[in-house]
Amino acid sequence: MSTSDGSTILFRPALKPGAEVRPYALRRFAARLEKEVARGRPFDCLISSDTELRRLNREFRGRDYPTDVLSFPSGIGLPAGPGPASLGDLAISFQRARAQARLFGHSTEDELRVLMLHGLLHLMGHDHKTDGGRMARAEKRWRARLGLPVGLIERAE
Repeated sequence: MSTSDGSTILFRPALKPGAEVRPYALRRFAARLEKEVARGRPFDCLISSDTELRRLNREFRGRDYPTDVLSFPSGIGLPAGPGPASLGDLAISFQRARAQARLFGHSTEDELRVLMLHGLLHLMGHDHKTDGGRMARAEKRWRARLGLPVGLIERAE
C-alpha cells in the first residue's frame, strides 16, 4: 500500500469521518510519524469499521471481538523496491476511536493519532506486554513531544 510519497492513510469508502476528523491533518501526522518516530520508514494505515477490525482480529489473532488498533509488521529489513522498506500496516476502528475519545475527553482526531502512534511502536518491534516498560516509556515520550493526550498503555495501568 505504500507509495513513493511515503506512508498512506486509507479511509474505507463507506466510512464518512465527517467534520470531527480532517483526513489531510491525519495524513500530515502520519508523515510526521514516519519522519520522526519511524526514522523515514513508511507504514500504511487503514481506518475502518468495528466490523472489519473484528474480522481482522478473528482472522489474525483468533479473538472474536472488535479492537481499536491492530499492527501487521512487514518483514523489517526486506527490500520493498526503491526507498526504505515499509514497516507494515495498521488497522484502526473509527468507532472505537470515537468512543474512546468521548470516554477520555478529547477529539476523535486526537484518539486516531494516539492509536497510530501506539500501532507504529508495535510495527517497530515494541511489545508492552513483554518489554519491561520500554514501549510505555517510548509512547509517553513521543506523546509529550507530539502533544497527544494519555495513551493506551497508561490507560490500562
